[in-house]
Amino acid sequence: MAGSAPEGTQFDTRQFDQRLNEVLEGQDEFFTSYDEVHESFDAMGLQENLLRGIYAYGFEKPSAIQQRGIVPFCKGLDVIQQAQSGTGKTATFCSGVLQQLDFSLVQCQALVLAPTRELAQQIEKVMRALGDYLGVKVHACVGGTSVREDQRILQAGVHVVVGTPGRVFDMLRRQSLRSDSIKMFVLDEADEMLSRGFKDQIYDIFQLLPPKIQP
Repeated sequence: MAGSAPEGTQFDTRQFDQRLNEVLEGQDEFFTSYDEVHESFDAMGLQENLLRGIYAYGFEKPSAIQQRGIVPFCKGLDVIQQAQSGTGKTATFCSGVLQQLDFSLVQCQALVLAPTRELAQQIEKVMRALGDYLGVKVHACVGGTSVREDQRILQAGVHVVVGTPGRVFDMLRRQSLRSDSIKMFVLDEADEMLSRGFKDQIYDIFQLLPPKIQP
């Protein structure tokens, strides 16, 4: 049935809220229980074509959050990150996503949610730029755009979908966005999204995702 949750999906909303609140109470620019620090992108073990995209985008040396945040994401760990605007947070999770994609499989493998259309489209641009030499196919599903065009692009095949909760849920419900191959989920600006009342929509989306997914 369209919109039904995959068998075995168990999303613990209380655990999610608790983990997020612990992060939001932190006072530092970036804090982590992950001890590895990589002072250069070359030391992170990233694919050569991803490194080419990172340097072509203009990065020379990783910021504090990039030094600590890219590698654990690449290792498939569940990651919660907090940093001020302009510190390279978007490029951090985009790099982690791109490193893990199977580019021989043209199906959605990563889903990124953002609170606004403008932010979702900005993330799409960063993802596309960093993955330029990898041949990544990324699409932004946001309100105020053509539903039919979204359906056409999704059916043609993409590696990454970035979007706002309402449109993404609609695409999942219509089964235009298939969740079978999704293995990574990113919630950008999580504090803003949850404070603006997106929580129920986010939970609804989670119920339609595979049970084993990296948030």
